[in-house]
Amino acid sequence: MRRSTNKPSNEPSNRRSIRGRWSRIGCAAVAATALVLAGLATTGQATAAPALATTNATAKSSAGKVTWTRACATPAKGRMACKALRVTGGTTAFQKAEAKADGVTPKAADASTPSGYGPSDLQDAYGLTSAASSKGSGETIAIVDAYDDPNAEADLAKYRSYYGLSSCTTANGCFKKVSQTGSTTSLPTADSGWAEEISLDLDMASATCPNCSILLVEAKSSSMANLGTAVNRAVTLGAKYVSNSYGGGESSSDSSYDTSYFKHPGVAITVSAGDSGYGAEYPAASQYVTAVGGTALSSDSSSRGWSEKVWSTSSTEGTGSGCSAYDTKPSWQTDTGCTKRAISDVSAVADPATGVSVYDSYGVTAGWYTFGGTSASAPIIAGVYALAGTPSTSSYPAKFPYAAAGTSALNDVTSGSNGTCTTSYLCTAGSGYDGPTGLGTPEGLTAFTG
Repeated sequence: MRRSTNKPSNEPSNRRSIRGRWSRIGCAAVAATALVLAGLATTGQATAAPALATTNATAKSSAGKVTWTRACATPAKGRMACKALRVTGGTTAFQKAEAKADGVTPKAADASTPSGYGPSDLQDAYGLTSAASSKGSGETIAIVDAYDDPNAEADLAKYRSYYGLSSCTTANGCFKKVSQTGSTTSLPTADSGWAEEISLDLDMASATCPNCSILLVEAKSSSMANLGTAVNRAVTLGAKYVSNSYGGGESSSDSSYDTSYFKHPGVAITVSAGDSGYGAEYPAASQYVTAVGGTALSSDSSSRGWSEKVWSTSSTEGTGSGCSAYDTKPSWQTDTGCTKRAISDVSAVADPATGVSVYDSYGVTAGWYTFGGTSASAPIIAGVYALAGTPSTSSYPAKFPYAAAGTSALNDVTSGSNGTCTTSYLCTAGSGYDGPTGLGTPEGLTAFTG
């Protein structure tokens, strides 16, 4: 039985890992909370950009009826959309497990207490508990987002303090916030939607790699040119792990964007695969990045203690995947149904119904919220790369998981679908590689070392 390592012994019950609580009270199992796939409709060809999902969505799962809203407004044409989904109602998987373990009916969403998975849950689910307590010192994860979150550092402090993680502040050198120019004082215009995205990203990097330093680079807008410039700034400032939780439709300019912004040997760059179901997005389609898909993560009585399936609510709500129309297939991808770059490479939790806890205060009632979307999975995987250690100078870390394909270093996700497609594995999970979840989810660090 794995044990949570980064919580104080006198912590309140909702700080402890779900699996740990079950073992203490002698529960043998809990009901699975996987998302029920419903209403899948035929999508376009593999090269078509995914449609934007509705502003609000409802997910029906064994965790209860969960509703959520997109944190960021629908972007103007040519701009990137952030992938954060904030739960607005219903009973999450975490709350369901709390009720099962403690016999207490969950309260209605009120932002006063966490209602999603915390660091110990994520570390346990992905075999990271030991590494998270002993590794990561000296490593810097960069978070790239658009616009400014004025409360980023203060909100991060609330999250880390609540969960017993070490302080990460500007004063102690652990946290730094800059604009795409590198300025610490001349920052972009503040935006409440992107501030929620920033809080999610900072908290997930902290959850998986609590000993890592964090560099927040804020682009002045959500254009690919400005976000790409922010990626370059992060690398210039020394980050070896760069998380990007945004995306948009593909274009004929993508190959030039690849060279200008994402071709950084020796740097692990993670990108959200998208939240609009089957269909390729950029920059997840870049041949130089690790495209991160999304799962529904449920606690169970297996030896692992967790199970996963593809996150999907409908044909327009769920993890992205697909075949790029423009980007060259990297040499390490060997699937035969897509002649160009296939999405995704790996995955992690993204279903809002099985979402993660985040503390946020800018533009909303200050407090705890549950978030989902592949905005959660991208920084989680960036944290795993950081725990695994600095990539070799000439490497492209997107390649690393492929060397571990089919081994116990990855949890192969074999059920679920995110839409309809002519080449089934690009939208349907199965043994080995598939589009929605890639090669699977982390089980320790081996698949992310190279």
